[in-house]
Amino acid sequence: MEPTERGSGLEFVNSIFGGSISQSYVQSVEKGITAMMKDGVLAGCEFVDIKVEVYDGKEHPVDSKDVAFQKAGRGAFKLAVNNARPVLLEPIVNLEVSFPSEYTGDIQGDVTRRRGRVQGVDAQGDFQTIKALVPLAELTDYAGSLGSATGGQGAYTIEMAHYETVPGNLQQKVIEAYNAERNQED
Repeated sequence: MEPTERGSGLEFVNSIFGGSISQSYVQSVEKGITAMMKDGVLAGCEFVDIKVEVYDGKEHPVDSKDVAFQKAGRGAFKLAVNNARPVLLEPIVNLEVSFPSEYTGDIQGDVTRRRGRVQGVDAQGDFQTIKALVPLAELTDYAGSLGSATGGQGAYTIEMAHYETVPGNLQQKVIEAYNAERNQED
C-alpha cells in the first residue's frame, strides 16, 4: 500500500503471478479493500488516493469462497493501514465575509481563531470583505457568530477549495473520540 496523488482514488494492482489466485477471487479481494476504504480504519473516515498491490495468496479448490477473499482483502487493508502512518484530511473552504468596516478587527480575529488564513481584505465604501481559507469544521456555528459580532450586518459565502492534513493534535482528538464511541457501542 502507498499513497497516490490527491484525487486519483484507488489504484488496484494485480501482481499475482502463476495463477495462485484466480481472477474472480482477485476481484473479491478488491471488493473487500474497496469496502474497507469506505468504512475507514482510522476514525471511521473514508480512505482516498491509495495504491494497493496484491502480489501473493493461495486458493483452495474446495474451501475458497468469494466472501473469504473479500474478508481477506478487508483484513489485509486494515493491517497495512495500522502499519502505515495515515493522516486525516479535512475540507478547506474559501470563506468570503462582508461586513461594516468598524468590525474588521473582530472578524479577522474570529477567522484566525478558527484556524483560518486571511488571503486578502478589500474595502468597498463603509464595508470590508475578507477572503480566507478556513477548515470547514470550524464554520459550523459561523452564521450565528457573524450575526452576533456585526449586529446582523455581515454576510458570508463559502466554496470548497481543497483538502489538507488535519493538525496532529486534532487528529489524535478525532481518533480518540471515534474509538470512545465505538467502545460504547460494543
